[in-house]
Amino acid sequence: MEKAFSLRGIRRRQRGQGMTEYIIITALIAIAAIAAVSYFGATVRSQVGAMGQELGGTDATSTINHAKTEGNSAAAKGVETKDLKSYQSEKEIQ
Repeated sequence: MEKAFSLRGIRRRQRGQGMTEYIIITALIAIAAIAAVSYFGATVRSQVGAMGQELGGTDATSTINHAKTEGNSAAAKGVETKDLKSYQSEKEIQ
């Protein structure tokens, strides 16, 4: 009879472990999504806006150029070396 109770306890711990792993993976995906939006958010917004203008029959050249500029800015930020000193200086600028 005692073995049945101990097996049930092990099963409960395994379920809890699986849920914890799932939560950690979900949190990592959320952090990656936030980072991607912070770097490429303006580019994506400009591109979607340009598509909407073009579909509506309006010339979207200026919006497309804005998307290119934002994309180049995001690419430049992506190759910069990051450390604690540069993080502090970026926070002071904002």
